[in-house]
Amino acid sequence: MVRHLTIGGELEVSRLGFGAMRITGAGVWGQPDDPEVARQLLRRAHELGVNLIDTSDSYGPHVSEELIAEALHPYPEGLVIATKGGLTRQGPSRMSPNGHPDYLRSACEGSLRRLRLDAIDLYQLHAVDRDVPYAESVGALAELQREGKIRHVGVSNVTLAELATAREIATIASVQNRYNVADRRFGDVLAECERAGIAFLPSVPLDAGDVDVRSGPLERIAAKRGVSRAQVALAWLLHASPVLAPIPGTATQAHLEANVAAADLELDANDMAQLDRVRPSPKTIKRRLRARAGRTARSLGLRRG
Repeated sequence: MVRHLTIGGELEVSRLGFGAMRITGAGVWGQPDDPEVARQLLRRAHELGVNLIDTSDSYGPHVSEELIAEALHPYPEGLVIATKGGLTRQGPSRMSPNGHPDYLRSACEGSLRRLRLDAIDLYQLHAVDRDVPYAESVGALAELQREGKIRHVGVSNVTLAELATAREIATIASVQNRYNVADRRFGDVLAECERAGIAFLPSVPLDAGDVDVRSGPLERIAAKRGVSRAQVALAWLLHASPVLAPIPGTATQAHLEANVAAADLELDANDMAQLDRVRPSPKTIKRRLRARAGRTARSLGLRRG
C-alpha cells in the first residue's frame, strides 16, 4: 500500500489526512465547547504524522480556519493546509452555495488572513452554484492562482462533466467528493482522477454505518483483525486506489489516534474482495432516492421560472 501522495506534483502528504469540520460547534456552527481541546487535537494530529489538514471558510463559519492558525502557526515545514470557498452557512446545518467570482475572491482573501498565509497550498471550490456558470467560478480560482494567492486549485462535489469543464480552465490538483465503502457513486470521477494523476480526497470517508449489515464483511474483518468497523472502512479506501487520501474528522483524540492507526492495517485480496461487495442499507438507498427526487424537483422549478 502506498503511504504518501503528491498533490499537484509538489505537495507530498501522508495519505491519511485530517478533516477539520468537526472541531467547530454543533451543526458546524460557532465555537466548539472547549476551543483549547480543538487546538490540542490539531497539534496531536501533526504529532502523529498527519501533514494534510483540510478545512473550509464555511466551517463555523471561519472558526475552523482560526483554530488551525491558533494551534499550528507558524506552520511546521511540510504541513499542507487545504481550504475551500464557495459555500455559505446561514446557521447550524444550514448552507447554500455561492460561486460568484467576486464572492470567491473575497472568501479566498478572508481565508488567507485567518490562516495567516501569503498563499494557500490547496484552495478548493466547495460546491457547484447552479446560478453561476461553473466556468466563471473556476475561472475566479485560476485568476487567484495567477496572482499567487493560491498554489493549487481543487474542486469539490463535481460530476465527471464538471471536472472536465474545470480542467479546461485550470490545472486541477484535487477533487473532493463523497466516497466510502458504502457509497461509490462517484466511481467514474475517481477513475478519471486515477487516469490523470489527480488527488481524490473522499469526503465522509467513515460513513460505514450506511452499509447493509446483513452482508457483514465489515463486521467479520473487524472482528478478525481486532479493530473497529471505522478502521476497516478507512483501510479499504487506502487500499482501493493510490490517489485516494481520506480526510476523516473527529472531535476527540481517541478517535483521531484510532483513525491514524488504520493506515497500518493491511487488507489482503480476500478482505478487499469481500468489502468490494458491500452495499448501502435499504434505508440509505431510500434516503438517497428522496434526495435525488428533491434535487430534480428544484431543478425543474428553476427551469420553469
